[in-house]
Formats: sequence, structure tokens, C-alpha cells
Amino acid sequence: MNALYYLVDTLTSLYLGVLILRLIMQIVRANFRNPFAEAVLRVTNPLIMPLRRVLPPVGKTDSATVLAIVLFAVFKVALMALLFGGGLLSLLSLAVIVLRTLVLAVLWLYFFMILLYGFATMIAQGGSSPVIEVLAYVCDPLLNRIRKIIPSIFGGLDLSFLWAIIGIQALIILIGEIRF
Repeated sequence: MNALYYLVDTLTSLYLGVLILRLIMQIVRANFRNPFAEAVLRVTNPLIMPLRRVLPPVGKTDSATVLAIVLFAVFKVALMALLFGGGLLSLLSLAVIVLRTLVLAVLWLYFFMILLYGFATMIAQGGSSPVIEVLAYVCDPLLNRIRKIIPSIFGGLDLSFLWAIIGIQALIILIGEIRF
């Protein structure tokens, strides 16, 4: 049963992360001609494109993507509750758990993206790849705010990604301790 829980939780979390990544890439105006960004679009289009036919964008926000994220989070929480939690949840419990799931998903997504981006920029300085380009679009707005507060150390060693990871991890622990 633990293996099934792990598989269902991991697969639904990964897809939820890709949906959130698509929204973040839209917000930061990432280059969608990038091969990695195109892969994100291809993976998420089956859920988002039918919604886009019904829901127009609201300003600069793609309402179809936002709705897809919320609907998939509701699906994930309901599926996990039905398979492993012992039954249906009340509407209020479902809403709170979905909100917690979404916040944790965003934090974990940023944790892994910043970790990968930090190591990639330290190892392959000046190098470029489609993944690093997308990570730069997504991570630099947050890292630049940290760089303004904590400047790089001697020799230009930038540890802003380390401070971001520590902060994100602290938030994940705080939110993880909240029980319903």
C-alpha cells in the first residue's frame, strides 16, 4: 500500500508541478520557443486547451491555466483521500487541504528549480542549455531580490540560491507542521 501511495502522490505531484511551472513561465514571460518550454506546453496542453476554449484570459493571467491547476489539485487531494484517507472530505476541509497542497507544490517546485539552477550556474558558468534558460527566467526574479539584500561574497561567488533554498525549506517546514 505504501508503494501505491508513493506512486500516486509522486505522479500527481509531478504533473501539478508542471502545470504550475507553465503558469509561472507565462507570468515571467519565458521564451516559449525554447525546447524545454515547448515540452512543458505539450505535456500540459491536453488539460488546458479544452478549458481555454471556454475561459478567456483575464488581463495578463491565463484563467484556463489557473483553473487547470486548481482542478488538478482538487483531483489529487480527492484521489488521495478516497484511496488512502478513508473517504470523502467536507467542502471546507477539501478547500483548506487544496490550498495547502498548492502552496507546498509551488514551494517545492521553486526549491528544486533554484537548487538545479544554482548548481548549473556554478558548474557550467557561461554555458547555456534550454533548461538553464527557462530556469533563469523563472528563478532570477526571486534571486535578484535576495542579491539586493545579501551581495555576493569575495570573487563574485553568488550564494543567493543557497539563501533562497534555506528560506523556502523553512516555509515548507512551517506549512508542513500545520495539521487539520
